[in-house]
Parts: sequence; C-alpha cells; structure tokens
Amino acid sequence: MGRKRLITDSYPVVKRREGPAGHSKGELALKLEEEPEPPPPSVDEAELELLRQFDLAWQYGPCTGITRLQRWHRAEQMGLAPPPEVRQVLQTHPGDPRFQCSLWHFYPL
Repeated sequence: MGRKRLITDSYPVVKRREGPAGHSKGELALKLEEEPEPPPPSVDEAELELLRQFDLAWQYGPCTGITRLQRWHRAEQMGLAPPPEVRQVLQTHPGDPRFQCSLWHFYPL
C-alpha cells in the first residue's frame, strides 16, 4: 500500500529564527500593553450608538418599517416617555439615512 501521507509532505517544515539576544515573550507582552489607547469615539459615533440603543429598547414598540422619528412620536403618543436626546439627535440630522432609519432597515427581510 505505501506509507501514510503526512501534512509535511505537502508543506515544507519551516523553522523559526531566534529573535535578538535577550528577547523573551515577557518583553513582547509588555510592549503590547504600552500601546496608546484608541481615540474616543467621535460625536457622530456616540450619537449613532444612542440611536442603536433606542432601536434595541423594545419598551417603545417595534422599529421595523418606520423611521426612528416616527417611532419616537408613536412612543410619545402612547405615553411611553421616549428619551428626548433621541429626538434632538434625529432633528440635527434630518436627511441622513444612517440617523433616520432604524438599525434593521439595512437588512433584507
């Protein structure tokens, strides 16, 4: 029958070089921890996160098929007290679909 094939028959064995003298795994871990923190999210990112949280809050009713502002008005008419910050954000970006359409708008049903 022949001998059993090994993965090393198809791929060559590559040996790693040793790093510079004195280099250890502990030093690499320290370098990773010293990386600067990413910058804080922009104002738009923070506003979009607020709107995503509004979309995911089911106490204001379903959010599919209507805009966020329509949902906000419906929740207000039903006495559910939607957050006023959401309405302010929606009114500052009237033509931008990223702000006006719900989180689920971009997914096909």
